[in-house]
Amino acid sequence: MSYTIQQQDKFKFIEEGEGEPLLLLHGLFGALSNFADLIDHFKKRYKVIVPLLPLLELDIFHTTVSGLAKHVHGFIELRGYTDIHLLGNSLGGHIALVHTLKHPEKIKSLTLTGSSGLFENGMGDSYPKRGDYDYIKKKAELTFYDPALATKELVDELFEITTNRLKVIKIIALAKSAIRSNLGEELSQIKQPTLLIWGNNDTITPPFVGKEFHKLIPNSELHFIDKCGHAPMMEVPEAFNAILDGFLSKLTVPVASNL
Repeated sequence: MSYTIQQQDKFKFIEEGEGEPLLLLHGLFGALSNFADLIDHFKKRYKVIVPLLPLLELDIFHTTVSGLAKHVHGFIELRGYTDIHLLGNSLGGHIALVHTLKHPEKIKSLTLTGSSGLFENGMGDSYPKRGDYDYIKKKAELTFYDPALATKELVDELFEITTNRLKVIKIIALAKSAIRSNLGEELSQIKQPTLLIWGNNDTITPPFVGKEFHKLIPNSELHFIDKCGHAPMMEVPEAFNAILDGFLSKLTVPVASNL
């Protein structure tokens, strides 16, 4: 599935469908393909928006969770979105949390899946090993319950990133920023209805992390999916979409019929 990438000022994004905005934030190694099934399912009833986060394009000073949250805020302001259903996976969830805490007024609901912000198992102190393809492949496989989902295309993409010294420095900077930015004491301030979707076999943000988010975010509900790792919307899209559908349908104003 290919999408038209739009650009306005410095922001690149896709926008599909009509209705209330459903804004998706990808993770550290995320891409549009991560959300393909989700976009196709929800664009029939929502305006699905995916900004391409400049994870490796910001200067090193702004290569942080808060720097990316500032980028998302600027994008939302420029586009004039309101009543946003904000969804983030992994680092994208962390960015969504920081944005919601700083600018809650335009966020109608929050969905987190495999989010950092409390605890995450990183790639390890030695990551990324430049030039070690098998090492990168094994790390990619850890993202999923089914390691076959770490396709050659995905591993090749990660490997290419890790052969660039400056990109490696920025990846490490983002990973360290995520660890430093622990939001535990602030999560009680989130008032939006919050959906937590977690893989029961997530080894990067294990199930206890989802339970902790549920405990700390007042108006939250938690769903676990079996045989699923760190990226449920990729690994089990039908189950993920069904849970998200049920959550959003309780909050969404229906799109007016043309009949």
